[in-house]
Amino acid sequence: MGQLQSIVHRRSSRREGGIQLESFPDLSHFPPEVAVSVLSHLNATDLCLAACVWKQLADNELLWLSLSKATWGYTSAYKRRHQGKRSFKELYMLLDEGTCLFNFDPHQGMIYLVRHNVLEDSIVEIAKFINCTGALYGKSVREYLNTRRDVLQEIVNMQNYEGVLLSVALRQFFERVYPPDQRGEFLDTILNKFSIQFCATNPNTTFTPESVFILCHSLILLSVDLSSPHVKNKMSKREFIKNLRGLVQGPGTEYLGDLYDNVYLEGHIALKPEKCTHKTTFPFERPYGKIFLHM
Repeated sequence: MGQLQSIVHRRSSRREGGIQLESFPDLSHFPPEVAVSVLSHLNATDLCLAACVWKQLADNELLWLSLSKATWGYTSAYKRRHQGKRSFKELYMLLDEGTCLFNFDPHQGMIYLVRHNVLEDSIVEIAKFINCTGALYGKSVREYLNTRRDVLQEIVNMQNYEGVLLSVALRQFFERVYPPDQRGEFLDTILNKFSIQFCATNPNTTFTPESVFILCHSLILLSVDLSSPHVKNKMSKREFIKNLRGLVQGPGTEYLGDLYDNVYLEGHIALKPEKCTHKTTFPFERPYGKIFLHM
């Protein structure tokens, strides 16, 4: 710590307009572990700018690996990156570009990632990538999964809802698979798959998949009822329980009341659009250069 303080005190200073200004300390004079720790607080754009001054430090592999995994929790390239000469900085750029393209056109984005050896073209690998990535636009994911039901099923199989309240589990599921705006075949499909998985991961539950399916639709309708400003007479807890009593097997009055309370306190069961990654417009540009030059 004393060495760090002495370096900071030796910073050059100058006067401008009668005000003494001190320049930012040169990170190259710091111990490497301290300099890397400072740079670890930067995002990708700032880290690229820092590389103009401290290239060796800012191109540190651990920094770019950390940035990559913070956004893309899983990709096939992590486990086979050592087979080539690609740096983690280059991998980050490819992931960023592929994500932007996916958010614009999900099928072209996936082709881009596979073509550049970022992702293996297999059901399991694609499902892991989507399941562990928070930067993908929800509606683009829905569009992709609507045509790739095999990937959808694999994502569902990855979910574990053991001991989780049904309304909480459904909310978590919709964070992975963005629901459609209106009721239709795709909504029924994903709710049916969710219902089966919920019962499979809770083997001791008294629920049946059919009961969970009905409850899911009821929770969605309750969410709309409680959150919509156009509905003046909100459904009460007593009405919610009364409507479901005898209709579904398994849950008792107390459990149904807990479901109502969760929706009432936590809000809509579906992911709010403003919490999703905003859809990117084409063409895409990054501070470190235009993309898709080598597609």
